[in-house]
Amino acid sequence: MQFFRFDSESGKQVTHFGSDFVMSRILKTESAVQISCMHLDAGGVIGYHQAAVPQLMLVVSGNGKVKGKEDQYINAEAGDAVFWEKDEWHETITDDGLTAIVIEGPELSPSIIIERP
Repeated sequence: MQFFRFDSESGKQVTHFGSDFVMSRILKTESAVQISCMHLDAGGVIGYHQAAVPQLMLVVSGNGKVKGKEDQYINAEAGDAVFWEKDEWHETITDDGLTAIVIEGPELSPSIIIERP
């Protein structure tokens, strides 16, 4: 057994695209799937950028707003999963803080999507 850390203290500050968050890498597979934990403090942002590969963001704590190709912000909170297609422009912002697990990979496609009401 091995233990690893993915808290904000073990991550790196990201400022690309006007971002302000900490990313802690968790796993990268040979098939180019990458799993990371994104830590956004109050006022944090994952800047508006184009997805290089399909991305799934799982909000595990806090809340914020996300937008995609519709260019309209939608609330996202703990328990929500947000999926962006390859090449889709997107952004995440938070007033209060947000922590999310992000899974990225070229063949990523949610097998079951349960849309929230």
